[in-house]
Amino acid sequence: MSSSSAAPAAKPPMRDALVAAAFRLFLERGYEQTTVDDIVTLAGVGRRSFFRYFPSKEDVVFPDHERCLADMHAFLAASGEEHEPVRRVCDAARTVLRMYAENPTFSVQRYRLTKKVPGLRAYELSVVWRYERALADYLRGRFAGRPEGTLRADVVAAAVVAAHNNALRSWLRSDGEGDAGAAVDHALGYVQRTFGESVRAPEVHAWPGPAGAGDERVRPDDVVVLVARRDAPLWRVVQALEAELGRA
Repeated sequence: MSSSSAAPAAKPPMRDALVAAAFRLFLERGYEQTTVDDIVTLAGVGRRSFFRYFPSKEDVVFPDHERCLADMHAFLAASGEEHEPVRRVCDAARTVLRMYAENPTFSVQRYRLTKKVPGLRAYELSVVWRYERALADYLRGRFAGRPEGTLRADVVAAAVVAAHNNALRSWLRSDGEGDAGAAVDHALGYVQRTFGESVRAPEVHAWPGPAGAGDERVRPDDVVVLVARRDAPLWRVVQALEAELGRA
């Protein structure tokens, strides 16, 4: 005798069940009024199961940040010299956006909850600081040996985080409506235009020496003088030289 009844839906993984139970209670009772015992009771598991996944009640509010931070470190570690460093850290910041965009409803709920609970705001700031440090550490390595390289790395990292969070929070305040990716791209584009090396054309100048004064043509016997910033990339110097020698 055959049965046409559908198979029962698979239970969500325990970690997801704990997060779902926690947020249901946070929304119904409030964060401060909900205990770990309340969460595990609703999820139907024991306390040991909770602490196997989350060191504290605060951690269940931010369940994916450790994974996201690990992804960011891996992305930056895979960088090569061919990657323009400011663009690279902007791309790394987009891993955070993708985490939020995976579940807009949950992200909006968490944003609202975090605004109400001072302890969660402090926790979130500590998480944001870890993202910023990851970006700054990468940039310090890329800017090593340059004038004020450490200062530049820290400023750019802070700018990337500020721009990303400005766009992300605007999206969250709109209840997840609109294109979060476009908003973040616009904000990070501002950082790239401001700090990126590919747009710093004025850092190299070339002009004919005295032999070519008053004449825009560069003759074979002219002396070409190049003035460049010490941290100008070699390709920019070569580009400026080729442009000058190619003038007719």
